[in-house]
Amino acid sequence: MPRAGSGATTREAIHAAAARLFRERGFARTTVRQIAAAAATDPALVIRHFRSKELLFLETMHLTIDDEPLLDVPLERLGETLAELLVDLGGAARGIFLALVRGSNEARIEERLRATHETLFVAPLRARLTGPDADLRARLAGALAGGLLYALWVARDEGLRRTDRGELVSRYGSLLQGVLTPGK
Repeated sequence: MPRAGSGATTREAIHAAAARLFRERGFARTTVRQIAAAAATDPALVIRHFRSKELLFLETMHLTIDDEPLLDVPLERLGETLAELLVDLGGAARGIFLALVRGSNEARIEERLRATHETLFVAPLRARLTGPDADLRARLAGALAGGLLYALWVARDEGLRRTDRGELVSRYGSLLQGVLTPGK
């Protein structure tokens, strides 16, 4: 990790420390002092560089997923492919998702969570779908996707976590396919 000093190095150290702490502890349980200590700098520099803890959170917590597999698969396999992508997601994506959910009582963080849902799930799916109800089907599939992540990562549903990966992908993929396919 870059050591605090001046200029970009201090900013990078703060950014890296904040990203790690927000993923591990969430927004509410992370303080500016903790971020500064982890970055080996002064709390005043955290505020000087990022203006507030909330703005630092928003800058560091960007959830992304590789949606490339969703673009190339035939529509009739899209549900299962999305289920595979969700079941295999983890690491930093998990930490960022949890941090966004836990911090969503803050207005700007709630907006980031809403925008993340729209850009990661709804928009890519809507781009693949046709028909008058394409937007609704994309939103329903996005809700199912978010629901699975919630069950696995927030509620930590042990029944789902113990389920064989192949069975979970197959069954959840079928649910997703049901809302993705027109006329079902």
